Amino acid sequence: MISDTLRAVILGVVEGVTEFLPVSSTGHLLLAGRFFELGEDNFWKSFDILIQLGAILAIVALYFTKLSRIALGTFSDPAARRFVIGVLLAFFPAVVIGLLAGKYIKEFLFNPWVVCFSLIVGGAILLWVDQLDHKPREHDATKFPLPMYLWIGIAQCLAMIPGTSRSGATIVSAMLLGADKRAAAEFSFFLAIPTMIGAFAYDFYKNRADMTADHLGIIAIGFVVSFVTAIVVVKTFLEYVTRHGFALFAWWRVIVGTLGLVALAMGR
Repeated sequence: MISDTLRAVILGVVEGVTEFLPVSSTGHLLLAGRFFELGEDNFWKSFDILIQLGAILAIVALYFTKLSRIALGTFSDPAARRFVIGVLLAFFPAVVIGLLAGKYIKEFLFNPWVVCFSLIVGGAILLWVDQLDHKPREHDATKFPLPMYLWIGIAQCLAMIPGTSRSGATIVSAMLLGADKRAAAEFSFFLAIPTMIGAFAYDFYKNRADMTADHLGIIAIGFVVSFVTAIVVVKTFLEYVTRHGFALFAWWRVIVGTLGLVALAMGR
């Protein structure tokens, strides 16, 4: 029988590796829970959401200088204030859809069949976008036009379908709207901060009464593992996509989704 500590470590690694890659962290965590019996009760479902904050803090650590400059300049620097408004514009659609339809999305779409099909379809879209002859106009994630931020936020809502990938949806939409690969990836990182903090706060508040000291200890393990793993992955990912694009991640999605469908068809 696998221990809770080992479960937390495995899920922390999965979260840290997949949160900022366009492969769907939620989809991989759901498949891990299904095929490796890493917990099916409500605590482990909340655990998957709560440890995302560890990965988000990795972004804060890596971009601390830039983010602190923006935060300090919000009330005095028009460029910093404009970027904060842009992030809020991109964040707003997810808040609306999450409040209106979050319960139904979890009830009807959070299953491994949906994840596998979404992985395959998303992989095909990522391959298509990666092969387009881009002529990017935007090279700085903090200087996109305001309407572009809003459209990226609307596209992010597609990631509420598990297996779609929040980072994949934001990166693809940003590229289609004129961003280069690095700027698209970086804005995906920045948008993840309010999105994931909001999800963390909501889930923790909702389930706070059920959290025991043991639960908090297990969450802390997953949190730390996801933080450390995400730092390594983000630094490597940016350099890789700048040079090689997204084909590797697209094929990974297709392979994982296909193997998942085969396993499900075999009754696994």
